[in-house]
Amino acid sequence: MKKYTVAVLVKNEYGVLNRVTSMFRRRRFNILALTVSETETPELSRITVLFEGDDGNKEQLVNQLYKLPDVSSIKELYGDNSVSAELLLIKVRNGAGVGEGILRAAAGVFDAKIVEYTGETVIMQLAGERERIDAFIDMMRDFEILEICRTGIVSLERGGVTIRKITNI
Repeated sequence: MKKYTVAVLVKNEYGVLNRVTSMFRRRRFNILALTVSETETPELSRITVLFEGDDGNKEQLVNQLYKLPDVSSIKELYGDNSVSAELLLIKVRNGAGVGEGILRAAAGVFDAKIVEYTGETVIMQLAGERERIDAFIDMMRDFEILEICRTGIVSLERGGVTIRKITNI
């Protein structure tokens, strides 16, 4: 299955997220990451979805999303036409001799920021591309990972083009 990233500009109202994600569910797409936030205009929210599927079904999904009255604009984002990032918080058990290894791995290779350090745990923060976050988590598996929390993908198209081409609202 192929992975797609789609940004959907919608009215900032209750129930809109449910209507949009229901469209993915009805078409049997697996959502891998989902991020929602207000935009530069409080009346609009931006939903960024990373999902798996095939080209034909993806086109049908986009066409169906455009039929929702709350949807203003939709933009498919590709690796070469956009800048994308995620945020990770990861809590690892600390203990005798562990802290040095964690610090070396976090700071040296990935430039992760340590946001809390106690004798019991270390919480680190890392922002970057999905693959970089995955690689960092894999490296941290050498230690005892207690918790992971990561945002969904956020993505903006490169250059002067924006998603704010109002079509439905």
